[in-house]
Order: sequence, then C-alpha cells, then structure tokens
Amino acid sequence: MITDTLANLARYRGLHKNLDTAIHWLETHDVTALPLGRTVIDGDAVFVNVMEAELRDAEGAAFEYHRRYADLQIDLTGAERWDWAADGTRLVPNAPYDPDSDAGLGTAPEQASGMLREGRFALFLPGEPHKPSCQCGVCTHLRKAVVKIEMG
Repeated sequence: MITDTLANLARYRGLHKNLDTAIHWLETHDVTALPLGRTVIDGDAVFVNVMEAELRDAEGAAFEYHRRYADLQIDLTGAERWDWAADGTRLVPNAPYDPDSDAGLGTAPEQASGMLREGRFALFLPGEPHKPSCQCGVCTHLRKAVVKIEMG
C-alpha cells in the first residue's frame, strides 16, 4: 500500500509497467472531467472507474481484496477513511472470490488507516485487504476515481 499526494505520483514510476501507463495517463488527462463509469486507458491492463458513493461506517464493513489488479484510488470530491490489512493470509472470506470482477470480501485485522481527500491517492496492491469509502466525519458522499492496474 502506498499513500501520497498526487503531486508526488511520478515518484512511483518504474515499479510496474502498467503503473507507469496509469501515471502517464493521469499526467496528461483531467480525471475530474471523466463521466461516471469505465474509461479504458490500455484495454484490460489499465482502466479507470469513476463513481459516486455514499460513505459507510467502517465498523463492521468488509475488507475487499483483488488478485489481478491494484486499485489506485483518487477522491475527486469529498473525503473518505480507508483501512488496510497488510497480511492477506489472515483474511477470512465472507463470500467466494469472483474472478470475473477480481474481487472478494472478508474480515481481517486492521493494521493501518488513513484519510483520502482531494489531491491525495492510495494505491492498494493485489492481495492487500482494504476497506475504502468509509465515513471520516468530514462528509457522507464523494465522487472518486479508481484506476485499475493489472499487476499479474
């Protein structure tokens, strides 16, 4: 997991070729102008989903995890709390993993948390359980972009 300001995103070049593609695209496009839904950047290797979400209470909410894709989460408006569990082997699934959506849900011991807001990002790698879109006391609704980056 990496969290930083968008101004520092270019520092993470070289970690993975698809992350480099995402960074270049974000530097040359206005993600805030995208419509809701999926925008293709590089086929199934890199794409962005723009969504609006009502924030949920972190207490009792499930962690999500992915096996193929990293999530580069960017709040476009509003703010949210995220939780993270470093050790995906300690995740107890709540439902079967869905390979078509590359998503599973479960419970895990929280090891870190933080807050996203405009101008910041969080990058959750495959196998890292994370709990996004949680209430942080600042707002109850947000618009966000999640860049999906194939890592496998």
